[in-house]
Amino acid sequence: MPAKCSPSRNDLFVKSEEELLDGQDEQGKQSLSWNQALLATTAPFQQISLSQVQKISPSALAYLGDAIYELYVRIFYLVPLQRSGIYHRLVVEQVRAETQALHLRSLIPHLRDTELEIVRRGRNAATGRPKRLNPEIYQQATSLETLIGYLYLTDYQRLTELLQILHVKKE
Repeated sequence: MPAKCSPSRNDLFVKSEEELLDGQDEQGKQSLSWNQALLATTAPFQQISLSQVQKISPSALAYLGDAIYELYVRIFYLVPLQRSGIYHRLVVEQVRAETQALHLRSLIPHLRDTELEIVRRGRNAATGRPKRLNPEIYQQATSLETLIGYLYLTDYQRLTELLQILHVKKE
């Protein structure tokens, strides 16, 4: 008897996309489709235990979170097709510290106690900042990136839920 194969990440993507898209309008389908694509293609490939993640510095989590957040925003703006200069302008507007600070403030009411603790750790780890930035803005942006990095490694489904709460502007 052949061994039962577990579904691949792509199989899970197709199934969950069909379930999620049932009854959505076309624009909603497209937006959800990209969010699901992000989930399917960037979920952590290496399992890291919670105890290992807890040993990672907030600065390292923010470093990871910065990359994940920028990838999310780039995928978000990928459709409709545009010139690369327009993509760049849209993405830069979303990944700048001031916008990230606004996003963090909008997420605070939705965060669990453990997530608030990660945000606090990220805020306290924010050292050195660009001269143009208010220190509080820089701390909030770093806190958001720390939270994204942490959730990327520990609870990808929760990360996806929180990213979908953000009000990233479509232009």
